[in-house]
Amino acid sequence: MSDSTFTFRVDSELKSRFTELARARDRSGAQLLRDFMRQTVQHKEPAEHDAWFRRQVQSGLDAAEAGDLMPGDQVEAEAIAWREQLRDQQTSKKR
Repeated sequence: MSDSTFTFRVDSELKSRFTELARARDRSGAQLLRDFMRQTVQHKEPAEHDAWFRRQVQSGLDAAEAGDLMPGDQVEAEAIAWREQLRDQQTSKKR
């Protein structure tokens, strides 16, 4: 499969913020966009994905209403660990 270029216009502030977020994840903006495109085309049934997503949201809402919440510092700690794991994976791929 050959590569091709995908070009589009975007607000400069949006591009700048997106680039910063990508760097924080040790990824380029292009890598994140390619990942998003792959994930999007893998969902062959948009209605099925939409139904799954709605179930996930409802599950979260139900948990919150039941008081099953996670403290913010725990969320942040898990996010830090997740980001470190992703960085480690990316570093090992580069080797």
